[in-house]
Amino acid sequence: MANIRRLKKAIDSRVYEVISDCFTYSELHPDNNPDEVTGIISDAVNFRNDLFHRVNNPSREHDPGGIKAHYQQVNKDLDSGVDKLFERLSSVSKKKKK
Repeated sequence: MANIRRLKKAIDSRVYEVISDCFTYSELHPDNNPDEVTGIISDAVNFRNDLFHRVNNPSREHDPGGIKAHYQQVNKDLDSGVDKLFERLSSVSKKKKK
């Protein structure tokens, strides 16, 4: 990432995309698994807060390479975490209410 501000914007936009899709699913299918969708939203908010905490509080090492690696890891975790949240939403949408 080029700088911290862009990383924070990327975190917000990707996580809010997941939340937006959850709300869209809830509006289109109000009777299908509302508790699971609410859980995904809650996990997405907690994930966003965790990533912001990690961005705002990097390790206190004085090695510039260590700081760069820290932010690269946050970026990788953002990608994998958002993918997992979308997979959970997809699995909820595949389930049918009985």
